[in-house]
Amino acid sequence: MMKATVYTTSTCPYCTMLTNYLDEQGIAYDEVNVQMDPAAGQRLVATTGQMGVPQTEINGRWVIGFDPEGIQAAIRG
Repeated sequence: MMKATVYTTSTCPYCTMLTNYLDEQGIAYDEVNVQMDPAAGQRLVATTGQMGVPQTEINGRWVIGFDPEGIQAAIRG
């Protein structure tokens, strides 16, 4: 079972583009808004070294930014 987690903020247009893309592709995901959950944001930076959003973890692989090709590659494994 594929597991995707998308890290977003409330004001990020690329985050909206990404979640819309995942919805269109029928890819289930959990969304973590790092503005609402600063501790999750700190864990994200500690894990990936990246402060920007969106960041998506799919099956343990990270995709930074709005990157549909990267998402598809991570799904394929």
